[in-house]
Amino acid sequence: MSLIGPSSRPKGSGAQKGGARKQENNRIYANPLPLLFVEPPPSRIGSLLGLLGLSLARVENPHCEGIFDPVTRSVWVSKPEHHLILWRRGFFGKGDLSRSEPSWLARQINIRKSGGKQLTSEEITARRRAERKQFKLDRARAIAQVAEEAEMIFATEGRVIAPALSGPAIPSAATWKPARQPEGDISSPASTAPEEEIKPLEEEEPLVDVEHLQLTLQEAFFLLWNLDCLTVLHPQSLQPMTLQEIWLAFQQAELPPRVPPPLKPSESLQFDNPFLINYVVYHHYRSLGWVVKGGIKFCVDYLLYKRGPVFTHAELSLVVLPVYEDPEDQRLSSIEVHNSSPFAWSWLSTINRVNSQVQKTLILVYVTIPSRSRLPQDMLLTPACLAHYSVREVVLRRFIPARMRD
Repeated sequence: MSLIGPSSRPKGSGAQKGGARKQENNRIYANPLPLLFVEPPPSRIGSLLGLLGLSLARVENPHCEGIFDPVTRSVWVSKPEHHLILWRRGFFGKGDLSRSEPSWLARQINIRKSGGKQLTSEEITARRRAERKQFKLDRARAIAQVAEEAEMIFATEGRVIAPALSGPAIPSAATWKPARQPEGDISSPASTAPEEEIKPLEEEEPLVDVEHLQLTLQEAFFLLWNLDCLTVLHPQSLQPMTLQEIWLAFQQAELPPRVPPPLKPSESLQFDNPFLINYVVYHHYRSLGWVVKGGIKFCVDYLLYKRGPVFTHAELSLVVLPVYEDPEDQRLSSIEVHNSSPFAWSWLSTINRVNSQVQKTLILVYVTIPSRSRLPQDMLLTPACLAHYSVREVVLRRFIPARMRD
């Protein structure tokens, strides 16, 4: 008999724990962008300026640094303090040794100091996947045992018994619990290691954070062009690159190699450059307040979060579909732009079903590429060309006849 009855257990203890975690996330991720607006103390001058619609608030710019890597088509941020700023203030980038949040150092400290008792979000996900796999193995083993018993009864008594797929002998997701490994188990890697190989904590070498925050080209250009809070360094000289150099380098990184190389950088620039198309979409939704992250896990280009991955799952999935203003430009282009040609309905139905299963709404984002005959090629030398791109959206929902008759 349990010693904790309904009256002795505090009501809403789980909700209080979840509420405390939510409050902690609200505190850590309170700022939606790296820039901070600091209000001065109340004063008479501030009150008078407020009546005129003015403010004495000052802007704090973190000025993070990153190194451009043309091979991976990304910008690498190596300083840990810049990791926290860019991730906690807008969820920019991902850790190269983590699933999303750069938490490699926290995981290593957890393993060394607390023995794995305090798990990070990535470790919790890995444990849940292992438990789910073990549950499927246990269930399949129980079903096979019930079927074997039914065959044994038929062989000995001649009675036909249909093997049950549910019941006390078959574990279910609601009743199954993972078996805990007993302390001192000889199968544990920690117990099989020789005692001389186990070093005391004070003799262990200090941990060095070797993880980098990886920014996509779209994220990096949004941070440096719109917010002016990122400095991109040249991969060889490690000197700050100008906006003109960054703009040309990001476009050239998305182009296929040419032999011989062009004499002028402007000769290789095209209006259907993948960097321009993807940045138009990224800039469009970031400007509307969405947190934009990659969606390759769900076979789409982008995922949209209301506040960020730590609060809720993404509600919307985006598939970028480039459309040429002049069809002749597509025939003359040297770039095979993804999804620019007509796609099969089976492909669209597959992606729609995948996202419907995870409760995401699929949006087809059509990006109109301006015509070469209308704009000069020199327009691509500056970000002013982005004003000639347009974005259209089509919301796609999966039709289920059995559920949508009314």
